[in-house]
Amino acid sequence: MTVTPRRADERGRADLGWLDSRHTFSFSNYYDPRHMGFRVLRVINQDRVQGGHGFPMHPHRDFEIISYVLEGALEHEDTMGSRSVLRPGEVQVISAGTGMAHSEYNPSKDEIVHFLQIWIQPNQQGGPPRYDQKAFSDAERRNILRRIVSPDGSDGSAAIRQDASIYATLLDPGKTVSHALAPERGAWVHVAQGAIDLNGQPLADGDGAAIEDDTTLTLTGQREANVLVFDLP
Repeated sequence: MTVTPRRADERGRADLGWLDSRHTFSFSNYYDPRHMGFRVLRVINQDRVQGGHGFPMHPHRDFEIISYVLEGALEHEDTMGSRSVLRPGEVQVISAGTGMAHSEYNPSKDEIVHFLQIWIQPNQQGGPPRYDQKAFSDAERRNILRRIVSPDGSDGSAAIRQDASIYATLLDPGKTVSHALAPERGAWVHVAQGAIDLNGQPLADGDGAAIEDDTTLTLTGQREANVLVFDLP
């Protein structure tokens, strides 16, 4: 088994005053040829947006775009007619397909919204754009790897156009969860908050790690942690 950590303080950063964004992989003005993504996972941006600010309407195509709120609220509107406010534990999936546009704002005047924006390469180009949103309670994720994104929408997850799954857990100190990787698949673990031990490798706030080779991932909470596990082709 090979675990390759990606430390939080090594990530790219965009600080615009109203936005503090940390880039696990190359994105926008941050370019690092050593970190262009992992398998079909192309973007993990950990964003903090000040109250009353956000991203105005902008276009996307041919990407699976996933937003996962950690703290605060995120208001979304798009050209497909979708309009919603996401809160902690909610996941939003946009299959951009042939093209769409959306905006994302912090509707609060005084609270920061802290969320992850994730891009996954689809397994097919084109197709009509589509939108999905799911909510997962703390209890559903507490010390369990809860599947929140999948290729087929199974187990109440949000569906994407790729043979990839995302699992979420809220892991208490001393608690352990495990995930078995099928042959030839890889995994990425992102610790959004807190601290864990991943197969003997310590990971804390903002750290990530790539996992290769057929094996079982074992995550043990060190501090209360909010973690995503990506199972990738």
